[in-house]
Amino acid sequence: MEHLQTQGISLPRLGLGTFRLQGDACRAAVESAIGLGYRHIDTAEMYGNEEAIGAALAAARLPRGDLHVTTKVWHENLAPDAIRRAFDTSLNKLRLDHVDLYLVHWPSKTMNLPAIFETLMKLKEDGRARAIGVANFTVALLKTVVEDIKAPIACNQVEYHVMLDQTPLRRYLAAKAIPLVAYCPLAQGKVASDPTLMAIGRKHGASAAQVALKWLLDQDGVAAIPKASRAESQKANLDALNVGLDDEDMKAIAALPKDRRCVNPGFAPAWD
Repeated sequence: MEHLQTQGISLPRLGLGTFRLQGDACRAAVESAIGLGYRHIDTAEMYGNEEAIGAALAAARLPRGDLHVTTKVWHENLAPDAIRRAFDTSLNKLRLDHVDLYLVHWPSKTMNLPAIFETLMKLKEDGRARAIGVANFTVALLKTVVEDIKAPIACNQVEYHVMLDQTPLRRYLAAKAIPLVAYCPLAQGKVASDPTLMAIGRKHGASAAQVALKWLLDQDGVAAIPKASRAESQKANLDALNVGLDDEDMKAIAALPKDRRCVNPGFAPAWD
């Protein structure tokens, strides 16, 4: 598995997303993924599944250094004391003494960015979060965090797939050597029935979803965290790493519409 190096951590480029996975089904999915070779597990306090993931991680009995675990603080808990409480709760549920990456899940109009990152950097200095980062941050917000506050951001996790253009954001992140971690990398299943992707897949003996995933993972500085509850889907996503896309494929993918967003950025934090 290829890794991205960022802010002192080694981030596996393909991880397991766990949004909407709950309880025993979530635990089973994480155990299955680890058994197949996944070492990057992504969760968040808002997902309500950290306990199930903690149970799966404990059952796996892997050396802690072999696993990368990301969790996130919800936008309602961005006051410094609330961040610390949320972090402690997440760590307890995950049964870990540290997480590898701790992210601000969504920006909020009422947030105090300097206070937030002072708190996060203290968690990092204490070794309880090996690295810190953000999710769903715009270029303007990133500039404040990276250039003004000078926080050591390890990634920005955003929606990104073959049907959504993120060129301005990618250019900024690349200029600052900050990885983009793509959630909804399969556009919530929409890629599976796209005729262009299906045709490319037939050419390579792959599925449309595998083509879409490999397109992401072929890009410098990009990681992806597809959600997959079934072992067959998890294995298929791993096998996408073996697909070889050529210039003709890339041109066909570039011609696809790039305005199909699955997640409304203004949904809960009311950020626009």
